[in-house]
Amino acid sequence: MIRVENLNLRLLDFRLKDIHLTVEENEFFALMGPTGAGKTVLLEAIAGLIPVRSGRVWVDNSDVTGLPPEKRGVGIVYQDHALFPHQTVLQNILYGLHFQREPKSESERRRDRLIDLLRLSHLLNRFPTHLSGGEKQRVALARALMAGPKVLLLDEPLSALDPNFREEVRDSLKDLHHSSDTTFLMVTHDFADALFLAQRAALIHEGRIEQSGETMELFRRPNSLFAAEFVGMKNIFPATFHGTTARVGELAIEMGTAPKGSMRYLSVRPEDVVISREPTSRNGATIFQGEIKRVVDHGFYLSVSIKTGGLVFQSVMPKNAFLDADPKNWTAVYVQVRPSTLHAF
Repeated sequence: MIRVENLNLRLLDFRLKDIHLTVEENEFFALMGPTGAGKTVLLEAIAGLIPVRSGRVWVDNSDVTGLPPEKRGVGIVYQDHALFPHQTVLQNILYGLHFQREPKSESERRRDRLIDLLRLSHLLNRFPTHLSGGEKQRVALARALMAGPKVLLLDEPLSALDPNFREEVRDSLKDLHHSSDTTFLMVTHDFADALFLAQRAALIHEGRIEQSGETMELFRRPNSLFAAEFVGMKNIFPATFHGTTARVGELAIEMGTAPKGSMRYLSVRPEDVVISREPTSRNGATIFQGEIKRVVDHGFYLSVSIKTGGLVFQSVMPKNAFLDADPKNWTAVYVQVRPSTLHAF
């Protein structure tokens, strides 16, 4: 549905370089990366708001590289909503019809479906100044989808919302995707949003696509130091590999299978580092005795730093895993890592 081939552009001192990206029909795809990586620039290039220097953009098997934004079949929703303050909710929603020529009965069916799906019926006569952040975002989504775009581009649609509104709009997005034929491409830096909404994702860094694939695969199998750090791997250690064994600091860690190719790092997510007071092995885990250096209480879970073998492992575990035993008071601690949770790159 969206295909970007060898796209390059320059915007002041920033460049997108050799961008190749494919989003399948009716897919929900997440584009992730740090601030300044080029996420919004790429979105606007696909929408036709920024001219490309070289390369091609395809939407629905049509080359739209040279077309103006209104002829691309693409809608875009920004995080600041961009609603018209002098128009009611209903007038904002119907504004999308200015760019659409279709039978009145069809547009009315779409209008009613969107109002029902996004739970907007009680807000239709209000003005944007009297709406909450979540309500504004739902209206912006309805307005964009009223034009019947083949592709909907979402620029950080949830980042400006407080937690209650964020969950509300996130659920609405999932419902919209499941009930429409529209392809969604969302820019986000929030891991939870990407995992909840997107089947596949890509990481962009300094104007280049660093890695793309299944969303969970990116989080569990990053292919570079940047990717591992960005997705919160936390435990990333320089390593040497000898068959199925990784040498990390003073430790020898069994991986189960020998890594393929030339690998430089061993990594494991913090939620896969299990700590206990007894050296009981589970599921073939490698166990090391260590010393607790730091415990941080995050409410429902604890993050614990454990020093062992000249390394510091980061573990994240729910509070109920510790029962009533505060790890700060432990005199002994054991770190367990299972071979299936280890990743070399």
